Amino acid sequence: MEIGNLFAEASQNAGVVDLDFLVLTIISMAIFLLVFTLVLVFCIRYRRGSNAKRGRLPEIMRREIEAGWTAGTVFLALFIFWWAVAAPAALQGQPAPALKIHIYAKQWMWQVEHPNGAREINTLHLPVGTPVHLLMTSQDVIHSFYVPAFRAKHDVLPDRIVELEFLPTKIGTFHLFCAEFCGTAHSQMTGQVIVMRQEDYAHWREVQPQSETLAAEGAALFHSLGCSGCHDPASAVHAPDLRGVFGHIVQLQGGRQVVADEAYVRDSILLPDKDIVAGFAPIMPSFSNVVNNGQIESLIAYIRSLSPQESAQ
Repeated sequence: MEIGNLFAEASQNAGVVDLDFLVLTIISMAIFLLVFTLVLVFCIRYRRGSNAKRGRLPEIMRREIEAGWTAGTVFLALFIFWWAVAAPAALQGQPAPALKIHIYAKQWMWQVEHPNGAREINTLHLPVGTPVHLLMTSQDVIHSFYVPAFRAKHDVLPDRIVELEFLPTKIGTFHLFCAEFCGTAHSQMTGQVIVMRQEDYAHWREVQPQSETLAAEGAALFHSLGCSGCHDPASAVHAPDLRGVFGHIVQLQGGRQVVADEAYVRDSILLPDKDIVAGFAPIMPSFSNVVNNGQIESLIAYIRSLSPQESAQ
């Protein structure tokens, strides 16, 4: 990997982030030069012993200067906020179908799982020109997934699934870092992102040793834990049918509604009394001391696969 790849623009996000940085730098330098120039001029003009006219400004001038400076500062702050937030936000929500890849961070490595079950460590292969949707979680402490060439960075948290989207636009090999101090070997938690032509990526994925997909592991765990005994439509126990629920609105007791996303499924597994589905009794036990983070991810993947639109991605 060449160090120059740190500064490459290899994703759709990169140009927008660089432009944001340039505009904010120019504004900051302009403010610095204005303040520095005024300080320098006043120091020279109003030095002790100078003949500069001193005295209070007329009241109306003081009001105009104060109002103009305050209004200008407010509008500048609002512009900076709009500029820094609006442009990157417009890039979120990549068009479907996005390539959904699971990332598991742990001291001190990145574990990657592709949709077909192909797995790799500290390396992430991607096809160029294809929207990528990363579903990331940590198995221990807070990490931070950072690819400078993509201008993509996101904290990866334990007990939560965080999402990161980008569109690779340049073929090559790029640095992957952990940008959050995560322990004694933090500096060694590095890797590489390899962006390939789409046909090369398809060939690479096909020849990789494939274990069971995450959804298949989740299905086996779902049955071994006895979940199917309640959630199967033919079960005598009255529990919600999970087929097609992922990604859709769920009606809760009390009239509330919630979207059945990763966070909702995780909470339903660990905190079943938090959001009780309307029309069902709160009889599900908590699995907080039964399943670990990796198993929760596989269960979420399985429930996602029961929703045709989601599993197709």
